[in-house]
Amino acid sequence: MVRPRRLSRATGAVWGLGMGALLALALLFSFAAQGEGKMEAKNTSSSSESRLQKATFAGGCFWCVEAAFDELRGVVEATSGYTGGKTKDPSYEEVSTGRTGHVEAVQVLFDPAVITYAELLDVFWRQIDPGDAGGQFADRGSQYATAIFFHDEQQRRVAEQSAKTVLGLGLFGQQLATRMEPAGPFYAAEAYHQDYAKKSASHYERYKRGSGRADFLEDVWTKVPKKALVPKVHTEQGKASKPNKAELKHKLPPLTYHVTQERGTEPPFQNAYWNEHREGIYVDAVTGEPLFSSKDKYDSGSGWPSFTRPLDEGALVMLEDFELGTMRVEVRSRGGDSHLGHVFDDGPTPTGQRYCINSAALRFIPKEELSTSGYGRYLRLFER
Repeated sequence: MVRPRRLSRATGAVWGLGMGALLALALLFSFAAQGEGKMEAKNTSSSSESRLQKATFAGGCFWCVEAAFDELRGVVEATSGYTGGKTKDPSYEEVSTGRTGHVEAVQVLFDPAVITYAELLDVFWRQIDPGDAGGQFADRGSQYATAIFFHDEQQRRVAEQSAKTVLGLGLFGQQLATRMEPAGPFYAAEAYHQDYAKKSASHYERYKRGSGRADFLEDVWTKVPKKALVPKVHTEQGKASKPNKAELKHKLPPLTYHVTQERGTEPPFQNAYWNEHREGIYVDAVTGEPLFSSKDKYDSGSGWPSFTRPLDEGALVMLEDFELGTMRVEVRSRGGDSHLGHVFDDGPTPTGQRYCINSAALRFIPKEELSTSGYGRYLRLFER
């Protein structure tokens, strides 16, 4: 596709703005001290750091991508910067040459209990043209390429599934140009680039419109329903619903309450499902939210039910857990916020993952009872 020539960010400062352009440039430096203050605050967040996670996206001009994430509920901070190359701590001028291997990117610090990685991906895609292999809009060159830099295996799997969904929209040709790579060193951009959409709102809006980005997003992405790219969480009632603590204490068996609400652990080899071999699915014992399938269950020798993958990536929340003095990844249900267990990177192929789950956090629905229990849509998993 031959793309019309648009006004790039590099030429935007002199793009028929006259004195306004000079004022905009002056604002870059007048806000530098304020930007430095923000960067310092990024390292001193009072949020619960043990549960926060990072996500890193490249979508062309980082001003535009940062602005999309800054105001989202659950996002603690969005930082413009450079990543993907080999030059250590590069400057904006160096990256702009296209010779450092870096791309302009944004690193997002977020609370997965409030906003999921899949939801962040939904926001990311809607800021870019994932079919453009030569840059983004008016900004051309490898430094403006789009990319998803995943921070762990879970993010990689969610990102790959999200990309398949985007490709399936049929809007961007036969192949997406957005690449996926493991996250590497991320270098925060100069202070005057941080929060640019807020500090220089007028110039930012003129750039976004003049570059062609705003028109493209309006013409293409407004046709795609909000959160259409986010995996749906299903339960037999259609929505996960969690009673309050008092109700749960009365309703749940003591061990189930201890495990799901107090992050307890049941004894190995002395629980309901560690040696369960029947076909069926495993749902959240609190809400009925479908979580795992017997098709992905295997004997890990640990004495707890173990799975290579969940039924739906969007049904789980992963949190860092330092309770035993070393970092583990806690697994919780998205809809019920139940503690389930932990996930480890010592599982079998094809995922290499071991979801080690407490039986007390689960309820098993045999294949023969799926229809009568309201989970008939999962019968297809067991068709020969």
